[in-house]
Amino acid sequence: MPKNQKEFASLIEEAVRHFWRTRARQARAQGGKSGERDRGERSAVTGGAHLDGFAEAIRKLVVEAGLSDTAVHRRTRVELPGYYRAEKQWDLVVVVDGRLLATVEFKAQVGPSFGNNYNNRAEEALGNATDYWAAFREGAFRGSPRPWLGYLMILEDAPGSTRPVSVVEPHFPVFEEFRNASYARRYEILLTKMVRERLYDAACLIMSPKDSGQRGAFSEPCAELAFANFAESLVARAIAYARTQK
Repeated sequence: MPKNQKEFASLIEEAVRHFWRTRARQARAQGGKSGERDRGERSAVTGGAHLDGFAEAIRKLVVEAGLSDTAVHRRTRVELPGYYRAEKQWDLVVVVDGRLLATVEFKAQVGPSFGNNYNNRAEEALGNATDYWAAFREGAFRGSPRPWLGYLMILEDAPGSTRPVSVVEPHFPVFEEFRNASYARRYEILLTKMVRERLYDAACLIMSPKDSGQRGAFSEPCAELAFANFAESLVARAIAYARTQK
């Protein structure tokens, strides 16, 4: 378990490098096959694997906290029952002795379409959490105490994500915090409110520019949404459970 901010930063840098380099590699490969390299951004997203660096960082932290590596599921065996739907595939699921301990969703947004994608991400995050907790309430995760639910977002640090965005108010005014807020700021608001409303136990927002991101460059615009807070919350849950098994 990292003991200081420098060690946490090293984990994120590695994951950020993997994110950008994998996206670039996927865009080149898929664009080359189709002959339409202008679709590279979409190809990089649908190619998958670009967020594996963050999933691996979480896996390491959970295992170092005392849980078995076999308890951490990625890519396969990640389906959990829902309440409004039969099941959903989550990005990372931790199941110990038949009990659901933690679930994590990893998301990314890269330009140019920050506006439409932001709204989609917001609706998806809220809907997934609502379905998850309704399923828990109705006993879907049998034998499990209240599980830990986390949300991690990496957002491209670019003019389109950091410039102020206007609002449309044909009938009623928006909440003041959204006025002149960039999409980066809107993500801060969204993730902070989701945690404070207990839709998620922790959330993390990481920003990274496309070019220097391939060398691991990143920033954390909101201290409340820092990776250290996110990781420490999950690790505390893992340590508490591991100790009960000794």
